[in-house]
Amino acid sequence: MNSVRAGGKGQTKRAEHAAAAEDPQAADSTADAAGHASALPPGVDPWEATLAATGVLPGLEALPTVLLVLEKHTLRVVFANPAAEALLALSRRSLSQMTWNDVFTNGEVLASTMVDLIANRFQTTRLDLVLERTAQEPLHTHAIVAAPESAPDFVIVELIENEQKIKNEREERIIDQALMNKQLIRNLAHEIKNPLGGIRGAAQLLEFELDQRELREYTQVIIKESDRLQTLVDRLLEPHRHPFIATDVNIHEVCERVRSVVLAEFPQGLSIERDYDVSLPDFRGDKEQLIQALLNIVRNGAEALREQIARGDARIVLRTRVARKITIAKRLHKLALELHVIDNGPGIPADIRDRIFYPLVSGREGGSGLGLTLAQSFVQRHEGLIECESRPGRTDFRILLPLG
Repeated sequence: MNSVRAGGKGQTKRAEHAAAAEDPQAADSTADAAGHASALPPGVDPWEATLAATGVLPGLEALPTVLLVLEKHTLRVVFANPAAEALLALSRRSLSQMTWNDVFTNGEVLASTMVDLIANRFQTTRLDLVLERTAQEPLHTHAIVAAPESAPDFVIVELIENEQKIKNEREERIIDQALMNKQLIRNLAHEIKNPLGGIRGAAQLLEFELDQRELREYTQVIIKESDRLQTLVDRLLEPHRHPFIATDVNIHEVCERVRSVVLAEFPQGLSIERDYDVSLPDFRGDKEQLIQALLNIVRNGAEALREQIARGDARIVLRTRVARKITIAKRLHKLALELHVIDNGPGIPADIRDRIFYPLVSGREGGSGLGLTLAQSFVQRHEGLIECESRPGRTDFRILLPLG
């Protein structure tokens, strides 16, 4: 049906007439709506009045999921519940001037399903969709489309954000990225380490043969830079060198240790607040590795808060919670520890936000770009994961660790 792809308000009117010409039932419905219009107060949409007469609206208003009711022949939005207004950032009045294809730029992916529904091939269908919107993030949704018997002139579309699918995809990217980083680091470190030792040794031998002090300054530069690169290589290999020593770990002892270290480094202008769930149990893990991982994240946050520290309003929050029935790396855990490190800094620059766990990627001048990479490696050795959400004024690193 061409009317399914009607574009704007004028197109909607033309589509209504076209649908009426093609379908006698549609013509009757349009005529009924027009008849209602003559008895309605000015400004009241006849189709909305027809929908209200069915008695289904009170139940739809109360639903927490996104709900749109469309006139079945033109797919024009007749009703949108408050959840739909909030998600789509459009008022009900604005939506009522639009068709399904106006709301979503790739609306045809569901429009054909609606056509089959309208043709009475089935009454209800479910499917997963990625719905695209102009100048906004796409919506990953589970859509339920129904043609209710109590409202035969309408199609009801319920959209449930598929948060778990988005989360799983993000976790898979982080885990795959970490595995690639690990292999890259190992290969790169070994490729650098061998010739680096030769360069340093040759510079030392050359220094013994030189009589002029000025020339020895050059060999000292070579030796010192070789040592600096050797230190960098050692840091790259650090997570893979240390054995995993499992003991009973209290996460709040870890937090307190890190808090005291960072406050000693930044004694003025920075507050580190505690928001602990004291009911959290101990768990098996390598305490020193977890201290190092958390220290890298908190120190990284403090470095990003330089301007706020100078003003005296820099703030970092350490928050612990229990998460239930959570999936980490495709495994479902009944209980997990959730540790948030939240700061009120400027946020992570948008151009590196998706690469912050890559080695040698840093958002500040002089940064090594290894702190977050090492933190992710240490946490993943505990079968956990670090995620990050950032915007100006709030950056939240979320550490997930399975309990038991």
